Amino acid sequence: MIRSASEMRAAARASLSGKWGGAVMVTLVYLAVMGVLPAGIDLKVYDGVGSIIQLVLMPLGWSMSVLFLDNLRSGDEYKVGQLFEGFRDYTRVAGTMILTGIYTFLWTLLLIVPGIIKSFSYAMTAFVLRDNPELKFNGAIEKSMKMMDGHKFDLFYLYLTFIGWGLLCILTLGIGLLWFVPYMQSALAHFYEDVKAEYEAAQAQGE
Repeated sequence: MIRSASEMRAAARASLSGKWGGAVMVTLVYLAVMGVLPAGIDLKVYDGVGSIIQLVLMPLGWSMSVLFLDNLRSGDEYKVGQLFEGFRDYTRVAGTMILTGIYTFLWTLLLIVPGIIKSFSYAMTAFVLRDNPELKFNGAIEKSMKMMDGHKFDLFYLYLTFIGWGLLCILTLGIGLLWFVPYMQSALAHFYEDVKAEYEAAQAQGE
């Protein structure tokens, strides 16, 4: 059973309790690398080199998502080194995430709404890659789609409940992101645990 958005936010806060310092530090490093590094390139070559850097750093985004899943399961402190785990499996991680982006873009070309809906279908792909090392590319994306069947609105609503935090980030000129990102990512990890449990239960009954 999928918990309510308020229950997931409470679970996220519980997961982060006593570990906010590490979570904020990880987020700071992530935002610095993903924002400052590309921005530091001469604007004349940014379009080309900057795009390449974003592709090279793609496993960093994957790691930023799954480290909150790992830590809510283990209860361990957040460590900056976790941000670079995606590079150990670069081809599988980067290839799958690039393919996800391409599919979302192509759906968006048709109409904005189908693109948004598909983005929710693909939302669990990063976590699927973490839990299923044998899956990659379309295999991981398709499993995410199956897990999200009937739960896209649940995730949409969960995101809506973070609007206040998003406004706070704007009012604090982005400083609030250091707390907003861990909070939302942790809630998303809890969401994944729920849809995964429901999916596996359904699979077991089907057998």
